[in-house]
Amino acid sequence: MSRSHRTSRPACSSAAAQTAPILPGLVLCCLVALAAIGLEWIERLLTGRAWLEALVLAILLGAIVRTLWTPGARFLAGIHFSAKYLLEAAIVLIGAMLSFDAIAESGPTLLLTIVAMVLLSITTGYLIARLLGLPKRLATLIACGNAICGNSAIAAVAPAIGARGEEVAAAISFTAILGIAVVLSLPFVGGWLGMSPQGYGVFAGLTVYAVPQVLAAASPFSSLSVQVGTLVKLVRVLMLGPVVFCFSLVGSRDAGALNPEGGREGSLFTTITRFVPWFILGFIAVAIARNSGAIPDTVATGAVKVSTWLTVIAMAALGLEVDIRSLANAGPRASAAAMLSLLVLCILSALAIACLGLG
Repeated sequence: MSRSHRTSRPACSSAAAQTAPILPGLVLCCLVALAAIGLEWIERLLTGRAWLEALVLAILLGAIVRTLWTPGARFLAGIHFSAKYLLEAAIVLIGAMLSFDAIAESGPTLLLTIVAMVLLSITTGYLIARLLGLPKRLATLIACGNAICGNSAIAAVAPAIGARGEEVAAAISFTAILGIAVVLSLPFVGGWLGMSPQGYGVFAGLTVYAVPQVLAAASPFSSLSVQVGTLVKLVRVLMLGPVVFCFSLVGSRDAGALNPEGGREGSLFTTITRFVPWFILGFIAVAIARNSGAIPDTVATGAVKVSTWLTVIAMAALGLEVDIRSLANAGPRASAAAMLSLLVLCILSALAIACLGLG
């Protein structure tokens, strides 16, 4: 046997060994996604349109499956892989459908509005939580989760303010449930308010927790809504760095208490730099390449189709990670604080869009 054959077998075995753990969960996510696509097809066949897109149906079906049946340990790696890595790849590919010309019409007003809404949402969310009697750290976590990007913001801010594990768990327990509720209800709210596709995109980007949920919430309106919503949401996510930095400055003692061994692991440098996700940079790079003409139309069309499929699978995975019953464990005051903060954010966003002419 030649050396090339001897060396290729271990490489193939290694690749198979790395892939095998994710296959059961990945297959489960694909099956849920196919069911969602099938339901959308049935909707179109019976009613002439899809009242609930496959993206939304995938979340719902995944959550129903998760609530009725808890996937075993062998499924977890594949579900996590689909929810994280497939989702991040889909977000990068979405950059191929972003039109800078369409976004430029909003001007600097949109950027300033995003920054102002994040700051206002953190402030009002914190005040609401404190008025309801929640401790300072839990109030801060809930406010930041609503204002920026849900679980990611909570996990990022927690070490900066010295939050305890039970406080983090209580704050995170809402984001998945409330995130799905927003995805399902937001299109009806936008239609009731008579928003334009661009205005609704801004509305979705300012209010929805996660980037993929923006896709699900914006897709019933138009592709422009998806483009605008994705851009607004990514800018909102980028606010996480400055917010964590500010909380790190204020609560550096508490943050250090979480890392008693010291070193660079708990430094401000690592705290800030790790919260610039690679997929945001990838999204921007693909968008620049597309708008500069480096990516032709045919490739861009294919990239968008692949992104849609990956997103539906990721939505199924996100749903499979949600147990609706977990919301009852966080307590009525924390539940009220999270929901009222989110409602205030929606109202402020709608007012900003109407008053500043963003829609």
